[in-house]
Amino acid sequence: MKVLIADDHHVVRRGLLFFLKTQKDIEVIGEAVNGKEAVEMAKELQPDIVLMDLMMPVMDGIQATRKIKEQNPHIVILMLTSFSDRDHVVPAVEAGAAGYQLKDIEPDELVASLRSLMRGENTLHPKATSELMKGPVEPPAHTVNLLTPREQEVLFELTKGKSNREIASALFVTEKTVKTHISNIFTKLGVQDRTQAALYAVKHGLTEPAQ
Repeated sequence: MKVLIADDHHVVRRGLLFFLKTQKDIEVIGEAVNGKEAVEMAKELQPDIVLMDLMMPVMDGIQATRKIKEQNPHIVILMLTSFSDRDHVVPAVEAGAAGYQLKDIEPDELVASLRSLMRGENTLHPKATSELMKGPVEPPAHTVNLLTPREQEVLFELTKGKSNREIASALFVTEKTVKTHISNIFTKLGVQDRTQAALYAVKHGLTEPAQ
């Protein structure tokens, strides 16, 4: 996978580069020192994943994430930051970040997160998940009624960070069926990935299985 690192701290970039270069399946193709540069480099280099800092000069990580996803929807954003509060987690996910990890993450866990994202899975630090799960921040919307009972069950399993295989096992269906349901969920809810779908579920009180 091709990775672009975006962080304004030289020491952080050096540390990430040093470790990621030891991974045979990961190629670091660029380093950006602010959000604006990250947007420009993402457009030029077309990485698979951008490892994005949250607080940066010129343009912050949330603004940069939003612009990158607007220009290149296929690029995956993993937010790597020191902030785990709801006021930072929710805007980052809403902007398009598919993953949210803290900078105290172990190197092996970071690599595992990158690989999970490449498989289309969501990856959130436990503290970030805890913030998201504190409760709905807005009343249910009418779009919730568009989901079938089975789609609501799949969405419920998504909020727990399960893979397609795990969801299929839990619901006694095939992985192909799960993929179809997930595609329908994305379309009906107007979201781009599993993380945004999970956030939608939390915001609309859909964190319990369909009755």
